[in-house]
Amino acid sequence: MPENRPSGYARRRFLRDTAVGAAAVSTAGLVAAAPAEAAGPSPAAVPSRAAGGTRRGGAVTFRWWGTSGWRIDIGDRTVLVDPYLSRYDTGLFRKAFDTGTPLTVAADVVDRLADRAENIFVTHTHWDHFNDVPHIAARTGARVFGTLTAYHLGLAYGLPTGQLAPVKGGEVLDFDGYTVEVVGSLHSRNATWSMAFPGVRVSRPPRPETIADLPEGDTLAYQIRIDGGPSVFFMGASDFDERKLSGLAPDVAMVASASTTATADYVPRLMAALDHPKVVVPVHWDNFETPLTNPPTVAANDRERLDALVAEVRRVSPRSRVLVPEYHTAYRF
Repeated sequence: MPENRPSGYARRRFLRDTAVGAAAVSTAGLVAAAPAEAAGPSPAAVPSRAAGGTRRGGAVTFRWWGTSGWRIDIGDRTVLVDPYLSRYDTGLFRKAFDTGTPLTVAADVVDRLADRAENIFVTHTHWDHFNDVPHIAARTGARVFGTLTAYHLGLAYGLPTGQLAPVKGGEVLDFDGYTVEVVGSLHSRNATWSMAFPGVRVSRPPRPETIADLPEGDTLAYQIRIDGGPSVFFMGASDFDERKLSGLAPDVAMVASASTTATADYVPRLMAALDHPKVVVPVHWDNFETPLTNPPTVAANDRERLDALVAEVRRVSPRSRVLVPEYHTAYRF
């Protein structure tokens, strides 16, 4: 473990490894409550090895909202990661991608599902991650964490500076009941080793109007550690700097499905860098321009990539349990 990693991380890793030795990875380590159409009340408590609670009490649940979006309810507190719920058509999945597609918010859907939040964590600012964030923040008063680009885009949408918290990676933030470590990361590459809408915003731009006005803006990952509960790693894109993952050793990893083979040895390097998490949850494999209803719609090529990801995780990290999630389902780890 790197010498510059705080000693607390060594203790966390020891405790995690001890728990793995005491209970083999199986369905006993993960409980899925009944699906929820909206957030709804917390599901009835179900005994599990790491169900736990926080200083404020209550169950801890994780709900997938498609792409890399998550709602985490920690008792009566709610945290969001990359909440994209509007899911409008850009032509991307019809091979008719329109970079001039207007940015819109499906307020009826967004307001019903994202009814509350205290913090929103943004991995990067492409539309399928950031589109709904300003609307949710303005409505709920949630604080938005993200890159300097996310900060300047938030200003462009009229959010006050007090609700915008720029981070770079390396920060460990204490929220009294859970902590969040910010991890510097990388965006995935397309088949030509490039990406859509690269670039950053170093000052406040005009209010964005089309999806091309939301650049990648650098990429982050986050690890949430809940008091008395699990440590969970969240990716928003399928590339990473493995040196920056050293020592994280999460219990659960939300892993983005690779869209191309441009990143060498993606799964083996990632599993090794994360110290072979007990649970691996593939994300960013669904057609995010279709309604958020089960079963998730998956393009044929994305289904192949998802199947390949699952098979590769099982090959290189056989003790990891792979959970392919459904929308809105409240999972406990």
